[in-house]
Amino acid sequence: MTYPEWLSSSVGYQVYLQSFKDSNGDGIGDLPGLIDELDYIADLGPNLIWLSPCFVSPMRDAGYDVADYLTVDPRYGTNGDLERLFEEAHRRDIRIVLDLVAGHTSDQHPWFKRAAEGAANELTDRYIWAESGWRTVDGDVRFNSGYADHGAFAINFFSHQPALNYGFANRSRGYQQAPDAPGPAATREAMRGVMDYWLERGADGFRVDMASSLVKADPYSIETRRLWREWRTWIDKAYPGRVLISEWSNPEMAIDAGFHADYMIHFGVPGYGRLFFNEYGIRHSPAAWFDARANGSFAPFWTNWEHHHRNTAGRGLISLPTSNHDFQRPACGPREAQDIAVMFAFLMTWPCLPYVYYGDELAMRFIENLPSKEGGYDRTGARTPMQWTDGKNAGFSDGDGADLYLPLDPDEQRPTVSSERGRVGSLWEQAAALIAIRRVEPGLAPEAPLSILTETDPGFPLCYTRGDDWLVVLNPAGKGMKANVPVDGDWHLVAGADVALGEHEIAAGPRTYGVFKRR
Repeated sequence: MTYPEWLSSSVGYQVYLQSFKDSNGDGIGDLPGLIDELDYIADLGPNLIWLSPCFVSPMRDAGYDVADYLTVDPRYGTNGDLERLFEEAHRRDIRIVLDLVAGHTSDQHPWFKRAAEGAANELTDRYIWAESGWRTVDGDVRFNSGYADHGAFAINFFSHQPALNYGFANRSRGYQQAPDAPGPAATREAMRGVMDYWLERGADGFRVDMASSLVKADPYSIETRRLWREWRTWIDKAYPGRVLISEWSNPEMAIDAGFHADYMIHFGVPGYGRLFFNEYGIRHSPAAWFDARANGSFAPFWTNWEHHHRNTAGRGLISLPTSNHDFQRPACGPREAQDIAVMFAFLMTWPCLPYVYYGDELAMRFIENLPSKEGGYDRTGARTPMQWTDGKNAGFSDGDGADLYLPLDPDEQRPTVSSERGRVGSLWEQAAALIAIRRVEPGLAPEAPLSILTETDPGFPLCYTRGDDWLVVLNPAGKGMKANVPVDGDWHLVAGADVALGEHEIAAGPRTYGVFKRR
């Protein structure tokens, strides 16, 4: 298994729909608002949108608690709006992947309501029911206990998110069914039906939430991988060119499971956090490498990334995002826009599938201590409205400010699209330039060779080549750094500033980068 050619040259953009653009003044972002701003995304440069959950939901986990996989939630628009999004995006050569919550539903889903009825019925085994109504934990499976009639039901995350029954790889109790038992088999077929429904209507694939959570008591994910490979084989045959991208954070395992790409993020495989997380926000690391204080090391990331890249190269991609809805934005604590520009230079020149979380191209800040919204808890500060203009509600909504999905960044100097786009040297302009290079240059594609020229511990500056024609220098430190690296040939600076190539030495100014192409 491998991946479509178009994915190799892609840059992703995550749209957290309720916070992106409100078209009707109710304070909540929606599909028509996103359609209106597709030209903005096209101008920035990404050509692959990951759309956060948009289906009917009680919104106790911001849509990751699905109550109807086949119907758009009215607050976002209609099924027709979603199909129009596919059409309008494709007109701009942008692809759309939907967020698929395959491991659980809301307890308000009709499947669960029917399954929970007193007498056993055709949907009872769509979920996992323990014999005891008071069971809370059984191995790696958690339960919501004391439920009437059937006893406790297994959950995947919050207590209102019953886990779908894909079976148990290892079985030691009577309620645990084999993955090929009738109940799990029917669940597989139902979820394939969900994917088929949206692929038929124009979706370009799925970003799969908690992709490793399906088959229980499966410590090496043998049965879970078997299941995903089954679905991948079907998609390749029925919908060639469509993609599956996983939230697994174990690229070696996820790509073996048939995913085209896997996010290497804040859990699972370590390394990402040691690059990006400082001591502020939700997730912390002892010392981030992307930090002007230069206390971190590139080595933890390199060790883990290199292992997974070596074992997945040519079969699938490792995806690295600027951030996402589950952890803090890079603009957190003392970081400023130029610090984030160095991050963009890394992501757009590294062998990966890079993703931009909406607003990170502006250095939108993570807002601390916001009240929780729809199960956001401490993640809420990463989900504030997109900052479009300096006008009312930052251009996000024409509605009453009190009705906004979340409060805006209260800083009067908050960056906006109108203030940053077109301003020479702004983060937006640097990000757009780097994305443009990444999109068109085969030498920066994931398949192009990578060679590290400097020590990775600590890695200030970090210098590497991509193939024969590209040289990248990164220095996130707040002071100038030098590396004893011989440089031969004639190199042209394509992006960045304040990096000097000498015959035997590379010198990089503070908080800067240089992307060079051989003449």
